[in-house]
Formats: sequence, C-alpha cells, structure tokens
Amino acid sequence: MATPRRAASLSYSLTLRKTILLLFCISLPVYSTANRNDRPIIGVLAQEIRYPKANQTSYIAASYVKFLESAGARVVPVMINQTLEEYKTLFNSINGILYPGGSASITSSGYQRAAKVFYDLAIEANKRGDYFPVWGTCLGFEQLIYLTSGNTLLTFTNTSGVPLPLNFTNDTKDSKMFKGFPDELMEDLASEPLTENSHKWSLAVLTHNTNEELKKFYKILSTNTDGETEFVSTVEAYDYPIYATQWHPEKNAFEWTRPFIPHSPSAVKTTFYMAEFFVNEARKNFHRFESEEEERKALIYNYNPVYTGDRRVFEQIYFF
Repeated sequence: MATPRRAASLSYSLTLRKTILLLFCISLPVYSTANRNDRPIIGVLAQEIRYPKANQTSYIAASYVKFLESAGARVVPVMINQTLEEYKTLFNSINGILYPGGSASITSSGYQRAAKVFYDLAIEANKRGDYFPVWGTCLGFEQLIYLTSGNTLLTFTNTSGVPLPLNFTNDTKDSKMFKGFPDELMEDLASEPLTENSHKWSLAVLTHNTNEELKKFYKILSTNTDGETEFVSTVEAYDYPIYATQWHPEKNAFEWTRPFIPHSPSAVKTTFYMAEFFVNEARKNFHRFESEEEERKALIYNYNPVYTGDRRVFEQIYFF
C-alpha cells in the first residue's frame, strides 16, 4: 500500500506527463492539403507498334503504369494521332505526363507529335504559374532532348542491356529529384550497377556542354560511359518541372524477362523513390476532368494488360 507521500508523488508525476503530452500534441504541426492534390492522374504516352494488327496499333508497357500507381497516382493513356483540341482537353484534365521508353521515332511519329504538343503546353502552363511536370524515360529522355534543342544530337553508344552505377555530378546535391533519397541509397546508386540501360543512342556530355539550348535548360545530375563516350544519364530542367533518365527506373521492380535487370533491395527502392518523387510533383497540379464520368472513361482501368513476357521484353502490355 502506497504512503500518502508516495501517492501524492505518483499523482504529480501522472499530471506532469499528461501536461507534457498535451503540450506536445498542441505543438505538432498541422499539415494543410490546400496546396496538394492527393488524387493525381498522370498521362502515359502510347507509341506505335512496329507490326500492327487489327485493334492493336499502339501500346504502353504495363511497368510504367505500375511505376506510377506504386506511388499513389492513377494513369490515363495518352493516345497517339489525336487532334490538337483533344490533346488540349486532356492536358487540362491530368496532372503530369510520362514519356516512356521504346523504339518510336523522335523526329516523325505519333509519339513525337503528341510529345511535342504536351511539351509546348507544359512550358506555356509553367510560365503562367500552372505547375505541370513532365518525365521522360530512355526514348522519352531522347525525345525531350530533341524537343528542347530542335536537333538530333545523339551519339551511338554500346549501352543496350547494361546495368550501371551512376556517376553523380556536383549539381546532384541541390537537385529536386534526389533530394528525398536516403544517403545509403545514394551511395548504392553511385557504387552498384542499379540502373538498367536499354538504349543505343545517348546524349554525349560534350554535346550537352557545347549546345546553348541544352546547357541553359537542363542541369546534369549524373553521367555514365560505355568505355568510349561519356553520356548524360539523368537531368532536370533549371526552370521547369521537367525530368528525364536515360535509364529505366521502372524495370527494377516490374520487369523480369532479361537477366541484366537488377532486382536487389536497393534497385527496387530506386524504383519507388523515383516514382514517389514524380508523383509528388504531380500532386502540385490541380487540373481535373470536367466530370467523374469523363474521368472514369479516360482511366487505364478500362483496358486489360496482356501477358507478353513469354515473347517480348515486357511482362505485360496494354494494346490500343
């Protein structure tokens, strides 16, 4: 049985703890969602099929859809060969766009024409304060370089099916893209072959540094080399939310058909940190569809991915 003095001490201790807990709760920051869109919808650009069939003239690899969904976004396919008005309507309905990898022409294709429309609209929107992010992966990286420079400036490199570590530049520490990455993961990215490359054309560092349009538009965050040519592997724009990787962050977690795709814990973390970054960028945009019905009709959920891992480089593909 507690003495009166001990009971009084226990009572005082409990009161003090409650007071401290109350003060702690009161001092916790109140986060506002007024400037954040927690229902982002991101467009993924389709591209031509090399050998089309009936009802299969374009496609999107499902790994890009999963990549964005893994970070809390929904996806709308951006079809090729639509009218300018259709693209403008879609632009004003979605919160960002991703240009995927592939083999379409970056100078003359439905992929290129749609990419240019959305690139131009994004530049105009961002200039007037309408934050609209753009991401390019592999072919998408090359497409953005062409759209910014207006020229074909790529160099042939021996980089088809090669996982590489990233050679980070001094600009990386001040980048938006890698700001949220843990130090341990950044160390792994710099020392382990975690980034899968599936391209034959690259932007040489020398080309970037001697081209005024590219040099003033893009900040180089990482480079790589095939042993002969040092090429740019990661960029972000100085003045716009435009980002690109020559490597494939989506493959580490979602593609399994090739032995050179890394699947280590750090490789998979890279997938999700990249996805989280871009989806968070899309959360800063507040475009929306005119109605819930229009939104539902546009979503990728209206299409079924097809298993193709037994005969193609992608595990699953959406055909259109």
